[in-house]
Order: sequence, then C-alpha cells, then structure tokens
Amino acid sequence: MEYINISNRRYLGNKYKLLPFIHEVVMNECANVHTFFDVFAGTGAVASAFTNCHLIVNDLMRSNFISSLAWFSSQTFSNEKVIDLINYFNSFDASDQSNYVSENFSNTYFSENVCKKIGYIRETIESMFQSGAVNQKEWAIIITSLFYSMDRIAATCGHYDSFIQGADLPNDIILRMPILDYPLADNNICLNADANLIASDYECDIAYLDPPYNSRQYCDAYHLLENIAIWQKPKVFGIARKMDRSTMKSEYCRTSATKQLEYLVNHLNARYILLSYNNNGNKLQIRSNAKISDENIMRILSTRGDVRIFTKDYRPFSAGKGENVGNQERLFLCAVRR
Repeated sequence: MEYINISNRRYLGNKYKLLPFIHEVVMNECANVHTFFDVFAGTGAVASAFTNCHLIVNDLMRSNFISSLAWFSSQTFSNEKVIDLINYFNSFDASDQSNYVSENFSNTYFSENVCKKIGYIRETIESMFQSGAVNQKEWAIIITSLFYSMDRIAATCGHYDSFIQGADLPNDIILRMPILDYPLADNNICLNADANLIASDYECDIAYLDPPYNSRQYCDAYHLLENIAIWQKPKVFGIARKMDRSTMKSEYCRTSATKQLEYLVNHLNARYILLSYNNNGNKLQIRSNAKISDENIMRILSTRGDVRIFTKDYRPFSAGKGENVGNQERLFLCAVRR
C-alpha cells in the first residue's frame, strides 16, 4: 500500500511550505490557543499544523470540504475497510465501465480508461455511502484519495483551466491511503459555506483568514474536481469541459473584496484574527493583482484591535507564466479588543 499526506497536492495559494512561519507566529504571539478556525481552508494545509486544537475548518469548494472531512473529521472509521476498498479499486478493470466521466472527459485530462475508472470509483463509493456500507469519513477518505491520484497524473500544469494537448496519458489510476495516524479533538467541525455567512456562528481563539488574493476563481481552476465532488453529473462545455459555475464564484475575487473582508472581520467571534495575504510581487498579469490593499487591511483589522505584521519572502505555487518578483507572505495579527 502506498500512502499520501496532506501536502501531496499542487494547489494555488497552498501554504504548506509556510507552516513553520505561521506556527511560530501563533506559538510566540498568541496565548492559550485551544480552538482554531480556518475560515478559507483550501486543502487544509494550515489546519494540519494545529490538530492539537479543536478545529473548525471551512471552505467554499465542495472538493476541499470533502478533503477536510478526510483529514480532520473526528468521526471514527475502519482503517482496514478503507484499505480493502483502495486495494479493490486499484485492482478493478474498468475498461467496460462507460459512465459520465468517460463520456465527457476521455482523452482530455485523462485517458479513456482512467476516466472510466474515476467514474466507477466515484459512483461506487457514493452508492456505498447512501446505503450505509461506509460512513461519511470513510466516503471522504476514498474521494480524497481519488482527488490526489487525479492530480498526480492529470495532463495539466497544476490546475484544470486547460489540459495539455497531445500529452502521453497514463492508462491507469492508483489510489493511495491518506496518512491519518495523528490524534484529533473529539468535536472538530468541517464546513462547506460562504465564510461571511458563518462568521459569527463559531467562537474561537484564533480565526485564520487566507482569502483569495486576486480575480482567479478557484471553481474555474479546479472545476473538474468540483464536478467529481458534487457528483450531480451536469452538462459540460468548451475545450476545457467546464460545468456551469455561476453559483460557485467567490466575492473575494471581485471588486467587492474589501467590503467582504470588512464584513467578515467585524462579525468574527475570535480572540485573535490572523490574516495571511500575499502581496503578489510585481505581476505581469492584471488578473494576479491583489484585490485588497495593505491600507485597507490595516484599516479593517484596526477596528477590532491592535495589529502587527510579520513578513516572509516566499515564492508560492503558480501555474501561470508570470514571474513572482518581490513576492512576500504577510501575516497580519490582530489581538481583538474585548
């Protein structure tokens, strides 16, 4: 059996390499941290550094929510059952399993045989969940393993905005077992919601904010994983085979981003607010320009308490062609006034 950990995905804005920096700031500057609310969790990299806390993990993307359930849900699960399922799916010959995925995505991001197997795995685990043969965490572990395996072999530059034409497509996909041998709190919460709609619902010691920085919508970059996650088998269109994403867009990628952040900060029920916001360096592409200025970040956070800034030079993962010159990750730490 091969294994994966939470860092084994390429993801725009992923903070895994910055975890020592983030963890150091929290440990040195924040007292008595027992509850950690990751408000824009993405793949869950930052939350993974705080599993000693009660976790509240949220993301607007359904695919990230499912992965959060796999990595952080406190629900018990059968390790043996999940491994048996992974071994079964890995050995299964899906060459005669025409399905939604093979009919819509064959020989684009994946070969026809791989598409048949993706569709078979997703349909089978959904049926098992609906019938009670697996619980929610077991369901989420299998789908998360599928996401990571898809990312590993997809003919892309790291996201699904387009596929590499003429690529040599593998003829099989192999699932790997997520490493889940770390202790978790008994009552972790995983959410799939608009951050602004749940901001005041949860009391926490730290609310960690890592909103989208620019106009690049995550539902565009990862539409195929969202399609597999939601599993409603919608019509797809265009060369990139995208579904309708009009209801999935984040307001933080639009001109209203500053107003959105102001609302969020004003409604959080936290002792500390820790905002991660990349300055994006000197970008050549206007879509990559930061939506919220440093001046507005300071103005908004200062209404809640005293703010300090911690800075680290950083070159994040990007599938674009622009150079990241002068790129810095900044942590804005607000100690909320009571």
